[in-house]
Amino acid sequence: MKITSIKAIPSSGGGQSRSRNYIYVKVETDEGLVGWGESTIGPRSVVNAVEEYGKVLIGKDPGRIEDHWQTLYHHFQNARNGAILMPALSGIEIALWDIKGKALGVPIYELLGGKIRDRIWCYGRWDGDPVEKAVETALHFTSQGITALKGDPFNHNGLFVPIQAERLAIEKLRAVREAVGDDVELIVEAHGRLAPSDAIRISNKMAEYRPFAIEEPVPPENLDALQKVAESISIPVVTGERLFTKWAYTDLLHRQIVKMIQPDVLHVGGIMEMKKIAAMAEAYYVGFQPHNCYGPICTMASLQVDACTPNFMIQEGGITPWFQDAVIGDFPIQKDGFLPVPTAPGLGVAMDEEWLKAHPWKEGDDEIPWKPIYEPIATPSMQDTRWT
Repeated sequence: MKITSIKAIPSSGGGQSRSRNYIYVKVETDEGLVGWGESTIGPRSVVNAVEEYGKVLIGKDPGRIEDHWQTLYHHFQNARNGAILMPALSGIEIALWDIKGKALGVPIYELLGGKIRDRIWCYGRWDGDPVEKAVETALHFTSQGITALKGDPFNHNGLFVPIQAERLAIEKLRAVREAVGDDVELIVEAHGRLAPSDAIRISNKMAEYRPFAIEEPVPPENLDALQKVAESISIPVVTGERLFTKWAYTDLLHRQIVKMIQPDVLHVGGIMEMKKIAAMAEAYYVGFQPHNCYGPICTMASLQVDACTPNFMIQEGGITPWFQDAVIGDFPIQKDGFLPVPTAPGLGVAMDEEWLKAHPWKEGDDEIPWKPIYEPIATPSMQDTRWT
């Protein structure tokens, strides 16, 4: 069997109140088997990277996945590791695994050691503004049987949190905890936007509401800052969604400062690389919680690794209603807070190309905006001390 075509298909999502764009990868072979991957990260420029990489593999055996990964990773000597090439490489790698699983008639996890669990713990959200909306969101998900929630309670205005925003964040967590009870796990998401001093102060105030973890409390570029926070608070710290290779995880794991790592299968090089990163974390007694705020293929690829990874803890995403509409095959449906392990060969689903045509790329991705400046705060004592 030989690879005959590799192409990227940009698309938008379905049934969402705001626009988000996605990039899927389709790999075709001369025997008619087709593999699907995903390369979403934000910029549309990843499309060009997928197709440039794809030319390298035309005419090659799709089953030599590790060989092709090494070839593509080293193809651009001085441009590897980045936020464009790694998603492109990841999408192709996932599609090759999809082909291999289909060719052998088994789910991908059967080729990675076999499953060790039959269902995958997943979580919903507790975001919302004002406080009542956060509670409403939380109850929406718990009413479906979901037992864990993640939410970002911060109205971000920069690294240094105004006291009003700090109080609001803590009040949201308090209200949600009271609404859902103590048996539901709550993860606090900070999106890497707090200064260490603010992260420490706020986390220590939030601790009485028993968060399961705080995610990315400080910007990810500075591990010393993350270590300072982790060693100064009682809430467990998780991070890793913006690390792109197993080499980037080495220093983080060696410091032993996090409860879980959050590699994204679309960013770290695909399925096998995420499995390797999870194994590295296992050696440090660190849990594995894949990041996933993207499309259905990202979820399906993540579930393949979750099913066969000993230190897996909980999965993000995968409960978006339109996913079933966008694929051919049965997309897993959560029950009692768990997603079932896929059983069909390969990834378990394929993208519906007619659906993709009906949902073209929309200009203006919905990546969460960074606001590096303060909004005006109209209080008698501080009105003139904040800049806009």
